[in-house]
Amino acid sequence: MNETAAASASAAEGRDRDAADGAGSDPVVVGEGVRKSYGEVVALDGVEIRVEPGEVFGLIGPNGAGKTTLVRALTGTTEAEGDLRVFGVPPREVDPQRIGLLPQSFDPPERLTATELVDYYGGLYDAARDTEPVLRDVGMADDADAWYETLSGGQKRRTCVATAIVNDPDLLFLDEPTTGIDPAGRRSIHRLIERLADGGTTVFLTSHAMDEVERLADRVALLREGAVVAVGAPEALIAAHGGEPRLEVALDGPAEEADTEAVRGALRDALSDRAAGAGPDAPAVESTRGGLRIVGVRPEGIGNAVDALDAAGVAFESLAWSEPSLEDVYLRLTGEEYSPRSGEVGEADPDGGDR
Repeated sequence: MNETAAASASAAEGRDRDAADGAGSDPVVVGEGVRKSYGEVVALDGVEIRVEPGEVFGLIGPNGAGKTTLVRALTGTTEAEGDLRVFGVPPREVDPQRIGLLPQSFDPPERLTATELVDYYGGLYDAARDTEPVLRDVGMADDADAWYETLSGGQKRRTCVATAIVNDPDLLFLDEPTTGIDPAGRRSIHRLIERLADGGTTVFLTSHAMDEVERLADRVALLREGAVVAVGAPEALIAAHGGEPRLEVALDGPAEEADTEAVRGALRDALSDRAAGAGPDAPAVESTRGGLRIVGVRPEGIGNAVDALDAAGVAFESLAWSEPSLEDVYLRLTGEEYSPRSGEVGEADPDGGDR
Protein backbone atom coordinates (compact mmCIF):
# COMPACT_ATOMS: atom_id res chain seq x y z
CA MET A 1 0.00 0.00 0.00
CA ASN A 2 1.46 3.40 -0.95
CA GLU A 3 1.55 6.38 1.43
CA THR A 4 -1.49 8.09 -0.10
CA ALA A 5 -3.56 4.93 0.13
CA ALA A 6 -2.39 4.37 3.70
CA ALA A 7 -3.34 7.91 4.68
CA SER A 8 -6.78 7.45 3.08
CA ALA A 9 -7.27 4.17 4.89
CA SER A 10 -6.25 5.76 8.18
CA ALA A 11 -8.69 8.62 7.61
CA ALA A 12 -11.46 6.13 6.81
CA GLU A 13 -10.71 4.24 10.02
CA GLY A 14 -10.94 7.52 11.95
CA ARG A 15 -14.31 8.31 10.40
CA ASP A 16 -15.51 4.81 11.25
CA ARG A 17 -14.45 5.35 14.89
CA ASP A 18 -16.41 8.59 14.98
CA ALA A 19 -19.49 6.90 13.56
CA ALA A 20 -19.17 4.10 16.09
CA ASP A 21 -19.04 6.34 19.15
CA GLY A 22 -21.53 8.95 17.97
CA ALA A 23 -18.95 11.74 17.60
CA GLY A 24 -19.80 12.23 13.94
CA SER A 25 -22.74 14.54 14.72
CA ASP A 26 -21.86 15.90 18.16
CA PRO A 27 -19.36 18.72 18.60
CA VAL A 28 -15.81 17.60 19.30
CA VAL A 29 -15.03 20.51 21.63
CA VAL A 30 -17.48 22.45 23.79
CA GLY A 31 -16.68 25.18 26.29
CA GLU A 32 -19.41 27.02 28.15
CA GLY A 33 -18.73 29.75 30.67
CA VAL A 34 -15.04 28.83 30.88
CA ARG A 35 -13.20 30.86 33.51
CA LYS A 36 -9.64 30.80 34.81
CA SER A 37 -7.75 33.21 37.04
CA TYR A 38 -4.18 33.37 38.25
CA GLY A 39 -4.48 35.30 41.47
CA GLU A 40 -6.04 38.61 40.53
CA VAL A 41 -5.30 38.15 36.83
CA VAL A 42 -8.30 36.90 34.85
CA ALA A 43 -7.05 34.73 31.98
CA LEU A 44 -10.42 33.40 30.77
CA ASP A 45 -13.64 35.29 31.39
CA GLY A 46 -16.69 33.24 30.44
CA VAL A 47 -15.43 31.78 27.16
CA GLU A 48 -18.03 30.11 24.94
CA ILE A 49 -16.64 27.85 22.22
CA ARG A 50 -17.82 24.98 20.03
CA VAL A 51 -15.79 23.01 17.47
CA GLU A 52 -17.44 20.63 15.02
CA PRO A 53 -16.05 17.30 13.73
CA GLY A 54 -13.56 17.66 10.88
CA GLU A 55 -13.39 21.43 11.30
CA VAL A 56 -10.26 23.55 11.26
CA PHE A 57 -11.01 26.00 14.04
CA GLY A 58 -8.76 29.04 14.38
CA LEU A 59 -8.16 30.89 17.64
CA ILE A 60 -6.59 34.34 17.39
CA GLY A 61 -5.94 37.21 19.75
CA PRO A 62 -3.19 39.39 21.20
CA ASN A 63 -0.51 38.15 23.57
CA GLY A 64 -2.04 37.69 26.99
CA ALA A 65 -5.57 37.24 25.64
CA GLY A 66 -5.85 33.74 27.14
CA LYS A 67 -5.28 31.55 24.08
CA THR A 68 -2.67 29.24 25.61
CA THR A 69 -4.67 28.99 28.85
CA LEU A 70 -7.73 27.92 26.86
CA VAL A 71 -5.73 25.27 25.00
CA ARG A 72 -4.36 23.98 28.30
CA ALA A 73 -7.85 23.82 29.76
CA LEU A 74 -9.17 21.93 26.74
CA THR A 75 -6.30 19.45 26.84
CA GLY A 76 -6.67 18.86 30.57
CA THR A 77 -3.30 20.28 31.55
CA THR A 78 -4.83 23.02 33.68
CA GLU A 79 -8.05 23.27 35.68
CA ALA A 80 -10.71 25.80 34.72
CA GLU A 81 -14.24 26.60 35.85
CA GLY A 82 -17.21 26.07 33.58
CA ASP A 83 -18.35 23.23 31.35
CA LEU A 84 -15.56 21.84 29.15
CA ARG A 85 -16.13 18.72 27.07
CA VAL A 86 -13.95 17.01 24.48
CA PHE A 87 -15.59 14.12 22.65
CA GLY A 88 -18.44 14.50 25.13
CA VAL A 89 -16.39 14.03 28.32
CA PRO A 90 -14.23 16.27 30.54
CA PRO A 91 -10.79 16.87 28.99
CA ARG A 92 -8.93 14.73 31.54
CA GLU A 93 -11.15 11.75 30.76
CA VAL A 94 -10.42 11.75 27.01
CA ASP A 95 -8.45 8.80 25.65
CA PRO A 96 -4.99 10.35 25.02
CA GLN A 97 -4.66 8.17 21.92
CA ARG A 98 -7.20 10.47 20.24
CA ILE A 99 -5.40 13.75 20.93
CA GLY A 100 -2.37 15.34 19.29
CA LEU A 101 -0.81 18.44 20.85
CA LEU A 102 1.88 20.83 19.67
CA PRO A 103 2.39 23.46 22.39
CA GLN A 104 3.88 26.84 21.60
CA SER A 105 6.95 26.02 23.69
CA PHE A 106 8.29 22.51 23.20
CA ASP A 107 11.83 21.46 24.09
CA PRO A 108 12.44 17.75 23.37
CA PRO A 109 15.79 16.05 24.11
CA GLU A 110 18.39 17.63 21.82
CA ARG A 111 20.75 14.65 21.63
CA LEU A 112 18.27 12.57 19.69
CA THR A 113 17.82 12.55 15.93
CA ALA A 114 14.56 13.59 14.31
CA THR A 115 13.81 9.90 13.67
CA GLU A 116 14.55 8.94 17.26
CA LEU A 117 12.32 11.71 18.58
CA VAL A 118 9.35 10.67 16.48
CA ASP A 119 10.01 7.02 17.33
CA TYR A 120 10.00 7.93 21.02
CA TYR A 121 6.72 9.84 20.92
CA GLY A 122 5.14 7.21 18.70
CA GLY A 123 6.08 4.60 21.29
CA LEU A 124 3.86 6.34 23.85
CA TYR A 125 0.75 5.18 21.95
CA ASP A 126 -0.82 1.77 21.47
CA ALA A 127 -0.89 2.38 17.72
CA ALA A 128 1.17 4.94 15.83
CA ARG A 129 2.09 5.69 12.25
CA ASP A 130 5.46 4.67 10.87
CA THR A 131 8.05 7.37 11.52
CA GLU A 132 9.39 7.65 7.98
CA PRO A 133 6.15 8.80 6.29
CA VAL A 134 5.42 11.15 9.20
CA LEU A 135 8.77 12.88 8.69
CA ARG A 136 8.05 13.05 4.96
CA ASP A 137 4.73 14.72 5.71
CA VAL A 138 6.50 17.58 7.52
CA GLY A 139 9.37 17.91 5.05
CA MET A 140 12.04 16.35 7.27
CA ALA A 141 12.87 13.20 5.28
CA ASP A 142 16.27 14.54 4.16
CA ASP A 143 17.28 15.45 7.73
CA ALA A 144 15.79 12.47 9.53
CA ASP A 145 19.12 11.36 10.97
CA ALA A 146 20.33 14.80 12.11
CA TRP A 147 20.49 15.51 15.83
CA TYR A 148 17.75 17.82 17.02
CA GLU A 149 20.29 20.28 18.42
CA THR A 150 21.87 20.74 14.97
CA LEU A 151 18.60 21.56 13.22
CA SER A 152 17.54 25.07 12.27
CA GLY A 153 14.62 26.68 14.09
CA GLY A 154 12.23 25.84 11.26
CA GLN A 155 13.44 22.23 11.06
CA LYS A 156 12.98 21.84 14.81
CA ARG A 157 9.43 23.13 14.56
CA ARG A 158 8.63 20.74 11.72
CA THR A 159 10.00 17.86 13.76
CA CYS A 160 7.80 18.93 16.65
CA VAL A 161 4.78 18.91 14.34
CA ALA A 162 5.72 15.33 13.44
CA THR A 163 5.63 14.28 17.10
CA ALA A 164 2.09 15.73 17.37
CA ILE A 165 0.68 13.75 14.43
CA VAL A 166 2.50 10.43 14.85
CA ASN A 167 -0.51 8.91 16.63
CA ASP A 168 -2.89 9.91 13.80
CA PRO A 169 -5.07 11.91 16.23
CA ASP A 170 -8.79 12.54 15.89
CA LEU A 171 -8.29 16.00 17.42
CA LEU A 172 -5.10 17.97 16.83
CA PHE A 173 -4.16 21.08 18.82
CA LEU A 174 -1.56 23.23 17.06
CA ASP A 175 -0.27 26.29 18.93
CA GLU A 176 1.76 28.46 16.52
CA PRO A 177 2.76 25.49 14.32
CA THR A 178 4.79 27.45 11.74
CA THR A 179 6.80 29.75 14.02
CA GLY A 180 10.31 30.09 12.57
CA ILE A 181 9.54 28.06 9.45
CA ASP A 182 10.52 29.45 6.05
CA PRO A 183 7.84 30.14 3.39
CA ALA A 184 8.30 26.80 1.62
CA GLY A 185 8.09 24.94 4.91
CA ARG A 186 4.99 26.92 5.94
CA ARG A 187 3.31 25.97 2.70
CA SER A 188 4.16 22.31 3.33
CA ILE A 189 2.65 22.44 6.82
CA HIS A 190 -0.43 24.20 5.47
CA ARG A 191 -0.96 21.44 2.92
CA LEU A 192 -0.52 18.86 5.67
CA ILE A 193 -3.19 20.52 7.84
CA GLU A 194 -5.55 20.63 4.86
CA ARG A 195 -4.97 16.92 4.16
CA LEU A 196 -5.56 16.01 7.79
CA ALA A 197 -8.83 17.96 7.86
CA ASP A 198 -9.95 16.42 4.57
CA GLY A 199 -9.28 13.03 6.17
CA GLY A 200 -11.57 13.79 9.12
CA THR A 201 -9.15 15.15 11.73
CA THR A 202 -10.48 18.07 13.75
CA VAL A 203 -7.81 20.78 14.02
CA PHE A 204 -7.69 23.47 16.70
CA LEU A 205 -5.24 26.05 15.37
CA THR A 206 -3.77 28.97 17.31
CA SER A 207 -1.65 31.41 15.33
CA HIS A 208 -0.57 35.04 15.08
CA ALA A 209 -0.22 34.64 11.29
CA MET A 210 -3.54 36.01 10.07
CA ASP A 211 -2.95 34.87 6.48
CA GLU A 212 -2.40 31.35 7.80
CA VAL A 213 -5.64 31.34 9.77
CA GLU A 214 -7.59 32.95 6.94
CA ARG A 215 -6.39 30.26 4.53
CA LEU A 216 -6.86 27.23 6.76
CA ALA A 217 -9.71 27.87 9.21
CA ASP A 218 -13.34 27.04 8.56
CA ARG A 219 -14.26 29.24 11.50
CA VAL A 220 -12.31 31.66 13.68
CA ALA A 221 -12.77 32.92 17.23
CA LEU A 222 -11.08 36.12 18.34
CA LEU A 223 -10.14 36.17 22.00
CA ARG A 224 -9.56 39.49 23.75
CA GLU A 225 -8.98 39.97 27.48
CA GLY A 226 -10.10 36.41 28.15
CA ALA A 227 -13.41 36.61 26.27
CA VAL A 228 -14.52 35.66 22.77
CA VAL A 229 -15.54 38.91 21.06
CA ALA A 230 -16.17 37.57 17.55
CA VAL A 231 -16.61 34.16 15.96
CA GLY A 232 -17.48 33.05 12.46
CA ALA A 233 -16.11 31.98 9.10
CA PRO A 234 -13.18 34.17 8.00
CA GLU A 235 -15.16 35.63 5.11
CA ALA A 236 -18.07 36.41 7.46
CA LEU A 237 -15.80 38.18 9.93
CA ILE A 238 -14.16 40.15 7.13
CA ALA A 239 -17.53 41.17 5.72
CA ALA A 240 -18.77 42.25 9.16
CA HIS A 241 -15.64 43.94 10.50
CA GLY A 242 -12.99 44.25 7.79
CA GLY A 243 -14.07 47.55 6.30
CA GLU A 244 -13.73 48.68 2.69
CA PRO A 245 -11.07 47.97 0.06
CA ARG A 246 -8.34 50.59 -0.03
CA LEU A 247 -5.85 52.14 -2.37
CA GLU A 248 -2.49 53.05 -0.86
CA VAL A 249 -0.81 55.94 -2.70
CA ALA A 250 2.94 56.14 -2.13
CA LEU A 251 4.39 59.66 -2.08
CA ASP A 252 7.74 61.00 -0.91
CA GLY A 253 6.25 61.42 2.55
CA PRO A 254 2.98 62.30 4.31
CA ALA A 255 0.56 64.26 2.17
CA GLU A 256 -0.09 67.90 2.94
CA GLU A 257 -3.56 68.70 4.19
CA ALA A 258 -4.18 70.79 1.06
CA ASP A 259 -3.33 67.78 -1.12
CA THR A 260 -5.65 65.56 0.90
CA GLU A 261 -8.51 68.03 0.52
CA ALA A 262 -7.82 68.49 -3.20
CA VAL A 263 -7.83 64.73 -3.84
CA ARG A 264 -10.97 64.33 -1.75
CA GLY A 265 -12.76 66.95 -3.82
CA ALA A 266 -11.53 65.54 -7.12
CA LEU A 267 -12.68 62.07 -6.07
CA ARG A 268 -16.14 63.36 -5.27
CA ASP A 269 -16.35 64.63 -8.82
CA ALA A 270 -14.72 61.60 -10.48
CA LEU A 271 -16.56 58.96 -8.49
CA SER A 272 -19.90 60.61 -7.95
CA ASP A 273 -21.53 57.82 -9.95
CA ARG A 274 -21.38 54.44 -8.22
CA ALA A 275 -20.88 52.78 -11.59
CA ALA A 276 -17.59 54.60 -11.82
CA GLY A 277 -16.14 52.42 -9.12
CA ALA A 278 -17.03 53.92 -5.76
CA GLY A 279 -18.99 52.27 -2.99
CA PRO A 280 -22.31 53.59 -1.69
CA ASP A 281 -20.52 56.51 -0.05
CA ALA A 282 -17.78 58.80 -1.29
CA PRO A 283 -14.32 57.31 -0.68
CA ALA A 284 -12.47 58.52 2.38
CA VAL A 285 -9.04 60.09 1.83
CA GLU A 286 -6.51 59.96 4.65
CA SER A 287 -2.94 61.07 5.06
CA THR A 288 -0.56 58.24 5.99
CA ARG A 289 3.10 58.04 6.91
CA GLY A 290 3.98 57.25 3.31
CA GLY A 291 1.38 59.21 1.37
CA LEU A 292 -2.38 58.81 1.02
CA ARG A 293 -4.93 56.11 1.66
CA ILE A 294 -8.15 56.11 -0.34
CA VAL A 295 -10.73 53.88 1.33
CA GLY A 296 -13.74 52.52 -0.54
CA VAL A 297 -12.47 52.23 -4.12
CA ARG A 298 -13.38 49.10 -6.07
CA PRO A 299 -10.94 47.76 -8.68
CA GLU A 300 -12.84 49.32 -11.55
CA GLY A 301 -12.56 52.71 -9.84
CA ILE A 302 -8.75 52.73 -9.63
CA GLY A 303 -8.45 54.56 -12.96
CA ASN A 304 -10.82 57.25 -11.74
CA ALA A 305 -8.78 57.59 -8.56
CA VAL A 306 -5.66 58.12 -10.67
CA ASP A 307 -7.50 60.82 -12.63
CA ALA A 308 -8.45 62.47 -9.35
CA LEU A 309 -4.80 62.46 -8.22
CA ASP A 310 -3.76 64.05 -11.50
CA ALA A 311 -6.53 66.64 -11.25
CA ALA A 312 -5.35 67.51 -7.74
CA GLY A 313 -1.76 67.84 -8.95
CA VAL A 314 -0.51 65.04 -6.68
CA ALA A 315 2.39 63.12 -8.22
CA PHE A 316 2.73 59.59 -6.81
CA GLU A 317 5.40 56.89 -6.94
CA SER A 318 3.19 53.78 -6.82
CA LEU A 319 -0.26 52.46 -6.04
CA ALA A 320 -1.26 49.35 -4.09
CA TRP A 321 -4.88 48.19 -3.94
CA SER A 322 -6.02 45.64 -1.38
CA GLU A 323 -9.18 44.06 -0.09
CA PRO A 324 -9.82 43.82 3.65
CA SER A 325 -8.40 40.71 5.29
CA LEU A 326 -8.57 38.86 8.58
CA GLU A 327 -5.66 41.03 9.73
CA ASP A 328 -7.90 44.10 9.36
CA VAL A 329 -10.52 42.35 11.50
CA TYR A 330 -7.89 41.51 14.11
CA LEU A 331 -6.53 45.06 14.28
CA ARG A 332 -9.96 46.58 14.46
CA LEU A 333 -11.39 44.32 17.15
CA THR A 334 -8.28 44.23 19.32
CA GLY A 335 -7.44 47.91 18.91
CA GLU A 336 -3.75 47.03 18.78
CA GLU A 337 -2.98 49.49 15.97
CA TYR A 338 -4.59 52.44 14.25
CA SER A 339 -7.33 51.40 11.86
CA PRO A 340 -9.51 53.72 9.77
CA ARG A 341 -12.57 51.53 10.19
CA SER A 342 -15.39 52.50 12.51
CA GLY A 343 -18.29 50.71 14.13
CA GLU A 344 -19.17 48.65 17.16
CA VAL A 345 -17.44 45.48 18.25
CA GLY A 346 -19.79 42.53 17.86
CA GLU A 347 -19.97 38.83 17.17
CA ALA A 348 -20.40 37.80 13.55
CA ASP A 349 -22.47 34.77 12.81
CA PRO A 350 -21.44 32.34 10.04
CA ASP A 351 -23.69 34.15 7.57
CA GLY A 352 -21.90 37.46 8.08
CA GLY A 353 -24.41 39.32 10.23
CA ASP A 354 -23.97 40.76 13.69
CA ARG A 355 -25.70 39.39 16.70
